[in-house]
Amino acid sequence: MKKLILGLAVTASSLAFAQQTPTSSSNPVTFGVKGGMNVSSLSKDEGLDDQKSKIGFNAGVFANIPIAESFSVQPEVLYSQYGAKSDYTLFGTKYSASSKLDYIAVPVMFQYNLIPNLYVEAGPEFGFMVSAKNKVKNESNGNSTTSDDYKDNLKTFNFGIGLGAGYYFTQNFGITARYVAGLTDVAKDRPSGSDATKNNLFQVGLAYKFK
Repeated sequence: MKKLILGLAVTASSLAFAQQTPTSSSNPVTFGVKGGMNVSSLSKDEGLDDQKSKIGFNAGVFANIPIAESFSVQPEVLYSQYGAKSDYTLFGTKYSASSKLDYIAVPVMFQYNLIPNLYVEAGPEFGFMVSAKNKVKNESNGNSTTSDDYKDNLKTFNFGIGLGAGYYFTQNFGITARYVAGLTDVAKDRPSGSDATKNNLFQVGLAYKFK
């Protein structure tokens, strides 16, 4: 809860800063909504024969705050699906598993406009897990089971660094792309000497600014 408050406080601070930052009439603070597709994975766990990306979605709101000529900061609050797919063999039987990790993500992106409609961005993302479930399928007979929410067994805070770009076709509509590299271990109780498992995410989607 403290980390959730921290992430939201960063967003609130950015919005408060916007109220104090002079902006020209041609570059006011703007608000918008965005959403799109996630392609997520986890750094490989020991024992997994093959790990694949998982498709999910993201959706939320943002504020774009000009801070200087061609520069702006964009805090966001998103519902974002992370996770991964993997294949493994147990006692000679092949299984496929899908991990679904849902987060409230709070990215704070610093953007630079290369041209008026095209920008590049970088910044931190604070993630707060809201649920975690596994679906396992027995490949020999097609039977599948879905686990109960097990987020208490994982770290509920995720920190990553995002890099991305976007292009606005009009003043309102744009396309966005972003890669987020997780820096924190997903596992809560990691055995000593074992490698950390971290989130990786590629996002592509649409954004709409209210003008």
